[in-house]
Amino acid sequence: MNNGAVITDVGSQTEELATRMLSQVYSLLKGHGIIPNDVQEQMLTSHVRAMAHRSVTGEPLPEVEASLFEEISPESMNLAREVVAQFGNLPDEEAWLLSVHFEVAKENL
Repeated sequence: MNNGAVITDVGSQTEELATRMLSQVYSLLKGHGIIPNDVQEQMLTSHVRAMAHRSVTGEPLPEVEASLFEEISPESMNLAREVVAQFGNLPDEEAWLLSVHFEVAKENL
């Protein structure tokens, strides 16, 4: 049966995309002097892997309220939008969620 091959292909596509994007994310953060601690890095890595999964499968995010992210700094939001743009097929709401990781990691400075 072919279904197993399709699932494996989705899994490998997701892993490849996640690995590539994680490298870009950490390079981008480092370039802006933002260094997540170990716990933040683990949470960010998990989030980017989930983003890669949604990018490959087309799985939507649950509805997200924009007003929850009004206090995120423009810098964090712009960095998150830059990452989301690299995926090429994710909605702006992904940037809202990702920006929280960046904002929290900025507090380490």
